[in-house]
Amino acid sequence: MTTIGLIGSGHIGGTVARLAVAAGYDVVLSNSRGPETLADLVAELGPRARAGTPTEAATAGDLVVVSIPLRAYRDVPVEPLAGKPVIDTNNYYPSRDGHIAELDDDSTTSSELLQRHLPDAHVVKGFNNINFRHLAELSRPPGDPGRSALAIAGDDEQAKALVTEFLDTIGYDTVDAGPLAEGWRFQPGTPAYGRPYGSSQDDFMQSPGAPVPDTQLRAVLREARR
Repeated sequence: MTTIGLIGSGHIGGTVARLAVAAGYDVVLSNSRGPETLADLVAELGPRARAGTPTEAATAGDLVVVSIPLRAYRDVPVEPLAGKPVIDTNNYYPSRDGHIAELDDDSTTSSELLQRHLPDAHVVKGFNNINFRHLAELSRPPGDPGRSALAIAGDDEQAKALVTEFLDTIGYDTVDAGPLAEGWRFQPGTPAYGRPYGSSQDDFMQSPGAPVPDTQLRAVLREARR
């Protein structure tokens, strides 16, 4: 696995790209506004980065990160992602995405919607419960006592193993929360969403990052209630 494709290159996507390039991966960036709008980010990242369309990013990536507003999930190209591991960073925010009945009544989860749209891809939920600033700050090498863990969920064990390898390379341990149906355990409104990674509980999104070891993350995942 040498190339990371990014469908969406905003706060989370751009941060993942920076971590990936620092770890030695090539990245292909894309967004909904066109490759030319990513010129500054590509210049910042250097020769390992290039910009393309979402279809080009999906085609080039050995692993592809989808980081777009949930309301646009049906715009993700389908055919180029067949057989590939896909990290879904999306969250459901009704104020932004509009109401989606099957998410409102908990009959499915946001990542299961993307998996339904991408029937031949292997979707793994990840990067959705950490602020992009904390994601950049908390990366640590293996064995570092301040290393943090990130949660994942997915239905394909091989895809989860590849995502775990990628997270390890960019500076994070992994806690497997189970199948995609268990992804609600670290969605907005749960104890695992955002707050553990902020040093201030009152303003955790703006505060400096705080390490979250795997034992702590497992504990807050167990606290989740619907």
